[in-house]
Amino acid sequence: MNIMFQKTNQRMFGTFPLKGDTLRAAVAAAIDAGYRAFDTAQAYGNEADTGLALAESGIPRDELCITTKVTVENFSQERFMPSVEQSLQDLKLDRVDILLLHWPTPGGDIRLSLELLQDAQERGFASTVGISNYTAAMMRQAKQIASVPLVTNQVEFHPLLDQRKLLAAANETGIPLSSYCSVARGEVFKHPLFAEIGAAYGKSAAQVVLRWILQKGLPINTMSTKPDNIRSNFDVMDFTLSSIDMGRIDAMNAVGYRVVGKRLIPYAPDFDV
Repeated sequence: MNIMFQKTNQRMFGTFPLKGDTLRAAVAAAIDAGYRAFDTAQAYGNEADTGLALAESGIPRDELCITTKVTVENFSQERFMPSVEQSLQDLKLDRVDILLLHWPTPGGDIRLSLELLQDAQERGFASTVGISNYTAAMMRQAKQIASVPLVTNQVEFHPLLDQRKLLAAANETGIPLSSYCSVARGEVFKHPLFAEIGAAYGKSAAQVVLRWILQKGLPINTMSTKPDNIRSNFDVMDFTLSSIDMGRIDAMNAVGYRVVGKRLIPYAPDFDV
C-alpha cells in the first residue's frame, strides 16, 4: 500500500509557517490528537524545530510518517544531496518516509531533479519519493523519467478549485494526488454551503471540506495552532458525505480560487486551471 494512504497517514499535520515554541506546541497538540504524519520542507525553515518537537514527543519512529521537500535552489548536482543530508540532520533522522521535490524545476526541464531524487532514495535517505506542484503534463513526463514509484503529487486541492485535469492525470499515470491548502487558507469559510451541509451531519464546515477531499481519494494536510481545531481536523473519519452532498460541493469548483500561484511563487508553473 502507498505509504500516504495507510490509515494513520491519510491525515497529515502541516508545519508551515510555524517555527520555534509555536511549532513545538502545535506538534505536541497534534500528537495528542492522534496525528502521526507530519509535513515540513527545506523552504519552511523549520525542519530543526520539527525534528526537536517530534523527538520530544516520545512517539516511536516506526509510528511516524515524516515528509520533507527539497527546494528548487538545491536542484543541482552540487547542492541536492548535501541539502538532503542537512534536512536529515535537522530532523534528527537517518531517513525520511517521503521526500518530495517542492516545485517543478523552473524552465520546465524536470529530468535532473527527478534523477537526483531517485539517487537520494537509492542512498537510503528516503523510504519513498514524490513530487509537488506538478501540472498534468509534468506528471506524464515524470512517469516516463522516473524508474521508481512516485508516491504522490502534493498539490493545492480544495472545493473552490477545479482540479479534474490533475485527477485524470493521477489516474492515467498512477501518481496519486495529495492535498495542501485543504481549506484554502480559510477562504472556504466565506461560503455558507459547507456549514449548511455540516449542520446535517453534526460537523463543522472545515470537517465537511476535509471529508470531501478524503472521499475524492486524497490524503489531507492541515495546520492549526489551536488544539480544538487540530483535533477537529483529525476527527473526520466517522461520517460519510452522501453522493448528493458530494455533488453540491463539487459544483463549488466553479469559484476558481487558487491560493498558491505566480503571485506568491514567481517560478510556479502555468497550472492547468
